[in-house]
Amino acid sequence: MKRILIIGGTGFLGYHLAKFCLKKKFKVISISKNSPKSIRFLKKVFYIRCDTSNKKLLEKKLNYNFDYVVNFGGYVDHSNKKETFKSHYISAKILGNIFLKKKIKKYVQIGSSMEYGHARSPQKESDKCKPKSVYGVSKFLATKYFLNLYIKYNFPVTILRLYQVYGPYQDLNRFIPIVINNCKLDKNFPCSSGEQFRDFLFVDDLIRAIFITLNKKQASGNIINIGSGKPIKLKKIIRKIKNYFRKGKPLFGMIKLRKEELLKVYPDLNRVKNILNWSPRVDFNSGIKKTINFYQRNNFEKL
Repeated sequence: MKRILIIGGTGFLGYHLAKFCLKKKFKVISISKNSPKSIRFLKKVFYIRCDTSNKKLLEKKLNYNFDYVVNFGGYVDHSNKKETFKSHYISAKILGNIFLKKKIKKYVQIGSSMEYGHARSPQKESDKCKPKSVYGVSKFLATKYFLNLYIKYNFPVTILRLYQVYGPYQDLNRFIPIVINNCKLDKNFPCSSGEQFRDFLFVDDLIRAIFITLNKKQASGNIINIGSGKPIKLKKIIRKIKNYFRKGKPLFGMIKLRKEELLKVYPDLNRVKNILNWSPRVDFNSGIKKTINFYQRNNFEKL
């Protein structure tokens, strides 16, 4: 039985990967600072609680052999700069040092489009990165650290740079669940002008990309963008959700755009097509319907 360690396995993305790997008959181990919420609890997953920035404790907790490691770990509230840097960079270095000593087939480091900073879209993996936020800087430093491990020690790492991923079981502090919740309850809610274009990928497509990566030796040592490649205007998404419920009152323009905010952000997908032979399968209309249906069936209080 193949063994996979999912760092941040209690979160939205970790839950979906764990569920998928269980179907593939993997032994799934999750390590997170917190226990899973009841709605994202999976009986066959072995859950470990640990702060990944505590090296000594982490080494004790990870006294197992693993075939694969996927790192979703990180502090969610990026306004806390200290915790953001610690969880997305310092913890990543600690994990890299631990697994450098173990024989694993693949380590997948989850990166972010925020690493590109103000690079013009479509953003390419070869673009020069000048991240602007602490989160973007932390992710970029982690990327450089892992690529150095690959160059020096042939460490089998792949960095997947994600854009906006959405779908069922996502926490309520994210764009699409926020809009769905407010429309469902017919509330007034503040929005930006909604003129920004962003790239949204349905979670099932991401999980498929990760699973392909696990067994692709050619992917090692590479940064690979993962997104839909089809940016959508935020105002269009808000109106689509509002029209679905036939209620909800978005207050466009109440939230001001940041001065440095790019109006259009989306990835170039040539590398992922060439290396992983992957492309998205779920179009946005299908994905948003599945997502809305999930939140209609479940109480938001559980998330």
